[in-house]
Amino acid sequence: MNDFPVIHWSEAGIDKSARWRSESGTPAPRKVIIADDRITADAAYRLACEGTALLWRGDFQNARQLLQAMTRRANQKPKKNKKIAASPNGQARFPHLNPLPLAGEEANVSLRELQAKEAFHLHRQAQSQRARTLGMLLLPFNADHSVPLRRAPDVHQACAEAYGTTTEPYIASLRGLLGLIGAHEWRKNGVDVAALNTRIHPHYGVFAPIRGEYVGLVNDAPLPELTDVRSVAFDIGTGSGVLAAVLARRGIKHIVATDQDERALACARENLTRLGLTAQVEVMQANLFPEGRAALIVCNPPWVPARPSSPLEYAVFDPDSRMLLGFLNGLAAHLETGGEGWLILSDLAEHLGLRTRAELLAAIAAAGLQVMEKIDVKPHHPRVSDTSDPLHAARAAELTSLWRLTAKTTGQ
Repeated sequence: MNDFPVIHWSEAGIDKSARWRSESGTPAPRKVIIADDRITADAAYRLACEGTALLWRGDFQNARQLLQAMTRRANQKPKKNKKIAASPNGQARFPHLNPLPLAGEEANVSLRELQAKEAFHLHRQAQSQRARTLGMLLLPFNADHSVPLRRAPDVHQACAEAYGTTTEPYIASLRGLLGLIGAHEWRKNGVDVAALNTRIHPHYGVFAPIRGEYVGLVNDAPLPELTDVRSVAFDIGTGSGVLAAVLARRGIKHIVATDQDERALACARENLTRLGLTAQVEVMQANLFPEGRAALIVCNPPWVPARPSSPLEYAVFDPDSRMLLGFLNGLAAHLETGGEGWLILSDLAEHLGLRTRAELLAAIAAAGLQVMEKIDVKPHHPRVSDTSDPLHAARAAELTSLWRLTAKTTGQ
């Protein structure tokens, strides 16, 4: 706990402090006041928007209701002060974007990419501000993770799974606690994985395989012929261990599953033990590749090349496509002759204007690789049909693909 920052406040005329816990990496609020059941939702929301945190001393269930009321206010769409001018062809204008010196469809595509990219960044800014505001309702915790408030539930297990053992009291946000409770339920109940006909139990901070289409791709793609005689595979960035489990169930005799994150390693080991696959799968801490070569190397990197705003977002956002490029650039050196690399990647970034297909193909070629086949599937997650989502157009057009890659041979 000595490594965690300290939050300060005044209560009954006495200056107090405690350790600050935030798994999202949010800094400790600088201004903190005491609040209880008497505060109204409007007042709480106004203070939170101004950057004042509320350390709750009232009833726990009333705090939950207050957070729900604050969330409703945060979700209200702002009133538009100016009408967006329409261009002659009926498209919305973005006056601050420089005119494009292009013509015809090329100009339309470039404008759409700019608009999508701007919409993505504005959406992330809005989500970040929303999270900061709703994270201003704070709770006290004892050293044993209990919450010293009326009608507080037993949250010890949920907190222990995320925080580990603590030795002193601390302060954390109610919104953060609800995230821990939700993650605990996911871990306890598991996520149904059709390809395995069983459940995978994700740990807090580990990407949950709730989008089954990418797992289905790995389950259905034809295995390289080389695996018949050299049955070795690598699963790079294994996370929950779901893809390693799929490969094991498909008959690969030896799989090395790697990850850098301690939570992911523990999660993968637990899942593989539960499935009885530890004799086939070796879980190893490594930066991308283990030593040696394999007939099949699988990687499902984060799909969006953008900077994470918190440590919990590293499973979704890949700054500067570091993991993607690291996998591509190291793949040829770790493939057996005749082996394949399977890159599982959504094209959402392309629809958001964050990466072009040409850039991806150029990276594949520069790594000394060639594409054997690309297998596509249409996602079916709820956001695809959510027309209120600011990124709906990109999500509706999204495809998830399994790229079958091989190393170029001399002369190619």
